[in-house]
Amino acid sequence: MTTATAGPAVAPTATPPPRSRRSGPGLRGETRAAYGFLAPALLLLVLFVAVPLAWAAVISLQRTNGFGAGTFIGLGNYARLLSDPTFWRSALNTLLFTALVTPLSMALGLGAALLLNSVLPARGLLRSVLILPMAVSGVATALIGLLVFDQNTGVVDSALRAVGLPSISWQSGSAPAFASVVLVTLWWRMGFNMLIYLAGLQGISPELTEAATLDGCTTWQRIRYVTIPLLGPSSFFLLIMNVIYSFQVFDIVYVLTGGGPQNATSVLVTYAYDTGFDTRDQGYAAAIGIVLLLLSLLFTAVQWRTNRSRDLVD
Repeated sequence: MTTATAGPAVAPTATPPPRSRRSGPGLRGETRAAYGFLAPALLLLVLFVAVPLAWAAVISLQRTNGFGAGTFIGLGNYARLLSDPTFWRSALNTLLFTALVTPLSMALGLGAALLLNSVLPARGLLRSVLILPMAVSGVATALIGLLVFDQNTGVVDSALRAVGLPSISWQSGSAPAFASVVLVTLWWRMGFNMLIYLAGLQGISPELTEAATLDGCTTWQRIRYVTIPLLGPSSFFLLIMNVIYSFQVFDIVYVLTGGGPQNATSVLVTYAYDTGFDTRDQGYAAAIGIVLLLLSLLFTAVQWRTNRSRDLVD
């Protein structure tokens, strides 16, 4: 009987990984071309954003009076903020303004987008009317609001007096003044929110709502459990944009009320403006601006870490 002898084992030859087609001189050339196209925008960003921010941070560490060089005082301006009642009043007004305007403007924008996304007569005309405030500046919008809410010659008070009702002190009353700022801002911001939500609605597949209808869902259930979750990325974007805008509101407040009466409508930006250009204390105004920047960055970072709907796709 013959015994078969096994031959020597042959080690398998390792196949080298395929070379990436995107490596080499071609990729480096594309990278240089990309940086070349980005260079003008990056240069403008550095010149008009990074440099002013850095200079504002430097000025916030100085005591200034608008004339001559400032005196370095370290964190003195920031310590002064802690005992400044006007700063805290302005900060509270800013937070209250943000808490009112952000959800209300987003809700109104969503409602308008749902209507304009349906079979509605004259949709094009209504869409143009809602978007029209976006075409004018905040100052022009505030001037229109002043024509409506002026307590002496405004449209609202004139109509109230015509029907025998007492007029409202839009400029001399704390609560009415704040309400007029909120109402004008809602009118201005609703069109932008509507436009973003409308784009999101038109990106939702009709089969999803049709399937929900066949399953017996009511209109509200379709909106609550299908439409709103799929609008998660749009809502995340609008939340960030509306909060940042509310933190930085200036023109509407300054034209309508000037921060009065008795700082009832003063916000952080108007307080920083008055401090920097009226009292000429640029160092303290820069400190207010840096605090406002840090609050905006903190809110954006928290929302980015906690909001999971930002990457939702349908």
